[in-house]
Amino acid sequence: MKGIMSLLPLRTRHLMMRAALLTLALLLSACGGGLSKDDSDEAFAVNAGRDRAAAEQSEVSLSAQVSFPSGAVVYNWSSTPALTITHDDTSIATASLTTPVVTADTQYVVTVSATDSAGQSASDSFTLTVTPDNLPPTAIITLSDWPDLPPGTYPAGVSLTFDGRNSSDSDGTSSEEISAWAWQQTAGDDVLTGIETDQSTLVIDTPISDTRQTLTFSLMVTDDEGAEDTTTHSVTVLSMSETPPEVDAGIDQALFGGERIVLAGTATSTVPAAAPIATLWTYSGDAAPQIINPNTADTYAIAPLVDSATTLDFYLTGEDRFGNEVTDHLRVLVRPFPVRVLNDTGMTQQATNTTLSATQQNAFPGQDGQRGADALAHNNVLEKAGRGENGFDFTKLNANGDEEDVDAPQFSCVRDNVTGLVWEVKTTDGGLRDLDHRYSWYAEENNGGAPGNLNGTNTSCTLASCNTSAYIDAVNSAGLCGFYDWRLPNHQELMSLVHFGRTALPRIDTQYFPNTGADSAATLWYWTVQPSADGVSNDAAQNAWAIDFISGVDNFLNKSDAVSIRLVRAGR
Repeated sequence: MKGIMSLLPLRTRHLMMRAALLTLALLLSACGGGLSKDDSDEAFAVNAGRDRAAAEQSEVSLSAQVSFPSGAVVYNWSSTPALTITHDDTSIATASLTTPVVTADTQYVVTVSATDSAGQSASDSFTLTVTPDNLPPTAIITLSDWPDLPPGTYPAGVSLTFDGRNSSDSDGTSSEEISAWAWQQTAGDDVLTGIETDQSTLVIDTPISDTRQTLTFSLMVTDDEGAEDTTTHSVTVLSMSETPPEVDAGIDQALFGGERIVLAGTATSTVPAAAPIATLWTYSGDAAPQIINPNTADTYAIAPLVDSATTLDFYLTGEDRFGNEVTDHLRVLVRPFPVRVLNDTGMTQQATNTTLSATQQNAFPGQDGQRGADALAHNNVLEKAGRGENGFDFTKLNANGDEEDVDAPQFSCVRDNVTGLVWEVKTTDGGLRDLDHRYSWYAEENNGGAPGNLNGTNTSCTLASCNTSAYIDAVNSAGLCGFYDWRLPNHQELMSLVHFGRTALPRIDTQYFPNTGADSAATLWYWTVQPSADGVSNDAAQNAWAIDFISGVDNFLNKSDAVSIRLVRAGR
């Protein structure tokens, strides 16, 4: 047979061999045998594609191909260094990515891994080279317009800030998109000498000149990849004779009629030759305030007394030596002064950081001395039923409770026309109401759990028991000023008599409350009716509140202490 085969033509021999192999394969298959895939050279594989290059910030499509898979295939794309790859469906071979911003050619290894349903895995990679494609930055200059002047026009002698911080680089690779700034002046009087010109902002002072002129500035910005952009900005600077003064009338206010309106105005010029600036305050509205020194920018006005809320407009006009005139204004709401039910403090002085002064202190507004009834009295606009220092309003009463003249030397009681309270006046006759008598605190009811002492330490009086309750009974029995309802004052009532504005002692209007005590005394304590929560023992208040008419402060004293009394009655 071999000899016969060797005699046949080559093509015939090949065909016969292929037929024989096919017959053998069929026979093996019929017997349950055969060649498996593992027995051949055909293996599962994946191909990621060829190496390639792409420009920065461009989209790149990814596609893989597999050979000899068994069933479905799951794909996974990754890169080194890491890139964001969009691959929503891992059952398909395609994906995409957007190249990052780079400053030089940068290589990334992109890898695809594939796994088929038979558990076979394969992977392949290609190199992606990302090339830079730098876009130039954008230079931007911003500058705020000057109030009350046309856009782009500025006074002489003022500070301007040219701002380049809005410049940007659309493809910057860092948080600092712009890496360099360079300012230059290309027109006008030189204003850049000694000024830093490599910052994001440029601060200059406009020149003071006899003529109007134009200043032009350029800004060149450089991004972190070396690209540049330049822009310019021009401004018009007024001559010194055209530059208007700067006038500020101050802030709007709201207050009561009779109080002081703060007119803390200013009028200046950025041009020294424009001084002095002449100023004038005027007003408009349905009521007439009293302006103190209207030709002074920093002054004050006394608000008019009004029956309803009234709006006033105050105008401050400044005129410089060149005849330039500027007016600014503020608005003031004046309300009717309220009906008083409490006394003011008596304070009319005003404080600075270091001193007390009787003059208006516009730099320290809103003080006690600028507001309230005391200020109205100081401004001579407070209406009173009687008399009294500062905001206090008292009327003298005789032994029968009738009103006495303001100059009456003898009187027994005083009516406070603000609070409606009627007060006992002390004497120096050694009798029941003598100023030198001292009493312990005692009350059978409303005593905080402890009635006090019938005769405390160092008490002295004309009574058998020197305590507050015995004194109240004695005064009511005597019918002082024709009244029989005298009592100890509460804390607020007694404090309403303290005159904090007095420089002399004691701190009370001594024309209406003589014989309060010696001005040389260390303290002049007077009892109130209120027990104190301080000093509680076994749930009983051992102390009571008192007011000192030397210092003007309150404090709690032991109920056994010897303290003065000033009784009160009535009230609103």
